[in-house]
Amino acid sequence: MLLKQVLQSAIARLTANHVSSPRLNAELLLMFTLTCDRAHLYAHPERELTAEELTRYDEALSQRAKGVPTQYITGHQEFWGIDLIVSPAVLIPRPETEHLIETVLPLARAIARPKIADVGTGSGAIALALAKELPTAEIHATDNSPAALEIAEANAARLQLEFRTQNQDAPERRLFFHDTDLLTGLEAAAYDFVVSNPPYVGEAEEDTVQLEVRKFEPRTAVFAGPTGLEVIANLIPAARAILKPGGSLIMEISGTIASGVRPLLDGWEKITLTNDLQGIPRVASARKPQS
Repeated sequence: MLLKQVLQSAIARLTANHVSSPRLNAELLLMFTLTCDRAHLYAHPERELTAEELTRYDEALSQRAKGVPTQYITGHQEFWGIDLIVSPAVLIPRPETEHLIETVLPLARAIARPKIADVGTGSGAIALALAKELPTAEIHATDNSPAALEIAEANAARLQLEFRTQNQDAPERRLFFHDTDLLTGLEAAAYDFVVSNPPYVGEAEEDTVQLEVRKFEPRTAVFAGPTGLEVIANLIPAARAILKPGGSLIMEISGTIASGVRPLLDGWEKITLTNDLQGIPRVASARKPQS
């Protein structure tokens, strides 16, 4: 069967199964199956697929038609220009979280050697994006899921972002991973920044969450409790304990909890809520008082 015919058939199949963006999903899964880029798909429409390729593509399409996210099928997701390994053990990194990186960078670049804690690192997306952009930063990434930490550590190793390269014979460690709940065990009053994409969806909102998110992504990385504020309510005092005076807490939120986040930051300075491109509050930031 020719490549162009296979692709058109796949688009029709995903459309019939009500998969969003059927063409994009069909292309991504075919690129995964053939280990090629999009340009190859359209440069070689007359390529004949082998029986093995057709079987593997059919299996991938079957999984996607059942709702399995494309990223879990291919095992990859791009974030901040970085190709990350992902699995059902971690939340799939999303473009909205890049607003958090955009908020941190100008503040961190004003410090010679910023020390940063990334809470609930999952795939390591935030920690690795910051490591990529801040070569002098020391970053501590925490997660209470050993399976998630394995993914984060694998991403750090394959992207070679674990060390500074000032001395090739004895590189300096700059990225550390901690199997801990929130910030337990991290040094008090030692960090310039605490960053996090915590669970912030309330259980009352469950019906509004995409089915594939509810069914396939780790529940503890999505839902925080009845209101969506439960994890953040614990994170804020934990962050305050490890931040230096004048240090900043920067975390991803949603529009549904924005009004509830502000009261929890009572006693902090420079409280700011930043909207995403759709005008929805997406990032909350606050500074620990100097005294």
